[in-house]
Parts: sequence; C-alpha cells; structure tokens
Amino acid sequence: MMYRKKPFFKRPFGRALLILAGLAVLGLLLYQVPFFHDRLSWRLEYAGVYARSILDPAGNLPTPMPTAEPTAQASAAPTHTPQAQPTAAPTESPTPAPTAAPTATPPPLPDQVILPSPRHEMEDLNACGPATLSMALNFWGWEGDQFTISREIKPIRADRNVNVEELKYYVDTYVPGMYAEFRVGGDLELLRRFLADGIPVMIEESFMLDKNFRVGDDRWAAHYVLLTGYDHKARQFILQDSERGPNRYVAYETLEKDWQSFNHVYILIYPADKQNNVLNLLGPHIDYDYNRQYALDQARAMTVSDPTNAYAWFNLGTNLMYFGSYEDSAAAYDRAREIGLPQRMLRYQFGPFITYFNLGRIDDLSALADYALEITENSEEALLWKGWALYRQGKRQEAIDSFQAALDAHPNYGDALYAINYVYNN
Repeated sequence: MMYRKKPFFKRPFGRALLILAGLAVLGLLLYQVPFFHDRLSWRLEYAGVYARSILDPAGNLPTPMPTAEPTAQASAAPTHTPQAQPTAAPTESPTPAPTAAPTATPPPLPDQVILPSPRHEMEDLNACGPATLSMALNFWGWEGDQFTISREIKPIRADRNVNVEELKYYVDTYVPGMYAEFRVGGDLELLRRFLADGIPVMIEESFMLDKNFRVGDDRWAAHYVLLTGYDHKARQFILQDSERGPNRYVAYETLEKDWQSFNHVYILIYPADKQNNVLNLLGPHIDYDYNRQYALDQARAMTVSDPTNAYAWFNLGTNLMYFGSYEDSAAAYDRAREIGLPQRMLRYQFGPFITYFNLGRIDDLSALADYALEITENSEEALLWKGWALYRQGKRQEAIDSFQAALDAHPNYGDALYAINYVYNN
C-alpha cells in the first residue's frame, strides 16, 4: 500500500504555524483599533527603546569637550534665538501693568490654606503638562480636559515634553478671559502668598520614575504639579498630581529640592478679576529682566554655598543665557556637566544648545544633541539643534532633513519652520 504524506497544514507543526499566523493577523487588525492602539503603541515603543539600549547603552550625559574651540560660523546666523514654540504663532498677549503698588510690608500669612480641589485628571501618556493645566483651568470653571489641550499643543501622543511657553500659549490663544504668566526664581513664601490669595500655582519639578525604561536608566524625569494649599505648622504643601493622585501632602523641603532642577519656575493661571492681585504679588518680578536677574543672583549664591550642586550651576547658565552672556553661561553649563546631570535633562531644558550654538562650540552642540536624541529619539528640540549643528558644519541638506524630522515629530513646530526657511534662503 502506497504511503501518502498529509498536507503540510494538516500536520501538527503546520497547524501550529497556521494558528500563529492567524493570531498575528488578528493582532495586527486589533492594533488598528484606537482602543487597543492607544494601550499598546507606547508599550511597543518603550520595548524597542529598551532593546536598543541593551546593544548601545546611552551612558551619562557627555562632559565638555577637552579642547572646546569655537567652530567658524556660517556666513549668516539665525536672526532670532530658537526656542521651543507652540504649534502656531502665538497672538500678542497684553503687557500687564500694575494698577497698585505692592505693599512695603506684606501682610502675615495664615497658618493653613486649603483651596477647593479641581476635578482631578490622571495623565495620558507623557501628558502631565496638559493634565495639570487642565486642572488649573478647571479650578476657575473651564470645562475642557487634557485632551482638549493636547489637540492644540501636543498633537502627537508620543511627544514627551510640553514647555511652559506652550502652556502659556494655549491659555492666551484658546481660553478667553483667562491669563497665564510664568516666572523663575520662585520661593516657598511666594507660593504661599499666591495660595493665600486664592490662586493655585503650577510648578515644574523633578520626578523619579518607578521603573527603568532603558539599560542604566537613572529614572529622573520632569513633572508638573498644581499646588492648591499648604499647612505651615506641618510644613507641607497640598498638590494635585496627575501621576500620583489628588490632594497629596508634600513636605516643604521635598518640594524645594525637587523644584530647584527647573530654576524654580512657577506658572500662574487666573481670570481677569484676579489680574491686579497677581500683579501686586509679583511686584517688581512683573518685569522679565528683573525676574531673571533675581533668579541669576539666587543661582550664583547657591553655587557658592553648595559648589557641587549641578542644578545650581545649570540654573546659573540658563539665567546668564537669557541675558546673552554666553561665555559665562557656557562656563556654568560646563561645570554642571562636569559634576553630572540627569540623562533626560535635555529633553526638557535647552539652554546649553542655545549657548553653545551662539559661541560656535559646534562639537559640544552636536554631541549634546546626539545624546538627547539617543535618550529621546523624537525630541523635536534636539532634532532642531542637531540641524543647526549640521548647518554650521556646512551640511546643508542634512540640516534640512533634521529640521524636517523635527516638524514630523511636532507638526507646525515654529522654530523648525523658521529654520527650513532660513537655510533655503541663505
């Protein structure tokens, strides 16, 4: 009797392959469904990041080049200092003018202030900025949510950073009747004074992740929170936290330590009938230059009292950069890098890019941009500055490609549009 082989897919091994192929097709189809895509896409992305880091660990943020000599500048330089920009050109916001001078002796503060808690929101992926802004607006009766905000300033969900400028832009442009201001160099008493006047305050601070996202991850990241009260006797603030939950009590000392890494920036969201209150509480800090000089002096004093504090040196560099003191700014940034900065620092703050670019230290600029992209490959800011480094190196088309990649990462990114137009016309 002649033996006839079973068809391949009727054999056990063949049936297993058929089942696996069917599951793969089903998985691909389900992945296109928004419900599943939103929950799986970032996990697959982070799995890829971790896998790549096994083969090529990022290590620590690069220290300054041993012989950092300025690179000859291109025939022309950008006519503005590139910064992180919102998705469209902001409308001109009114320049506030105080209607009453601050009192010479501020009144005493109550021992405890507990403002009404806004509707709490747990953040979507990389969305603590929109989520916290949403809570701040909700406190005043706004009815949107973080997704309302993200559609305008964070259209790509994987975008890992929303800057304070973008948050202000959203309020100025899309929330009639509301104002937004931010300043640096804040302190704990100032936070308490705003809270005592009924005004919640947003701050940006350090945040430690609960797991590694790459080999050798230091787990440091940035995070926005909204302050809605304090208990001075217990020395605690009350925070609305889009990651950890509502109404969290945090010690003064903890908040101060975490806040320092972002130059003690504070963001005020308030309605028109609170404008005079805000202006009076800000006092001379209404003036941007006064505010920056104050923050600069505070940072410089900290570098003296605590010379191994990398954040103090970094803040000093950022405040010097604001005034165009690039040589001194670079020296401060160099010192911060020598002491050691977190791996994700350049995901959120871009002063070193600006300073090294303006000094012609293109090797440093390129090295930092490359490192930032190794940590966050879709960072539009790092792609922008990599493009400027390439342009200064005479690599015109590669620069344009990098600027285009920045636009792909953040559609209508103003600085990338400017850069492409600049390079095409020079």
